Amino acid sequence: MSVPCSLMYTETAVFDLLLPGDSHSLKQKRSYIRPILAMLKKFEVSAAEVGLHDLHGRALLGVAVVAADAAQARAVIDTCENQVAGRPEIELLSVKRRVYGDDD
Repeated sequence: MSVPCSLMYTETAVFDLLLPGDSHSLKQKRSYIRPILAMLKKFEVSAAEVGLHDLHGRALLGVAVVAADAAQARAVIDTCENQVAGRPEIELLSVKRRVYGDDD
């Protein structure tokens, strides 16, 4: 007897952020990044700073979600992107997204 294969989709995004001009130390950088990561995690995603650690005025944030279908994963990442883009204290420079399915 065969067991039905359940499908799973993962979508990832990397947000490239420009932080305010007063971000001249890692402590100031964290004061901008920490609330953004906390807000993202409310959408039941994994989120972390994933690059540009040594630059005080820039940050790369990685976000990932697992869902039963691709549309659901896309909708969650869309929401995360809109929330980050809507924050007045930072500028969202670019977003790189990828979707992975069971066949990847």
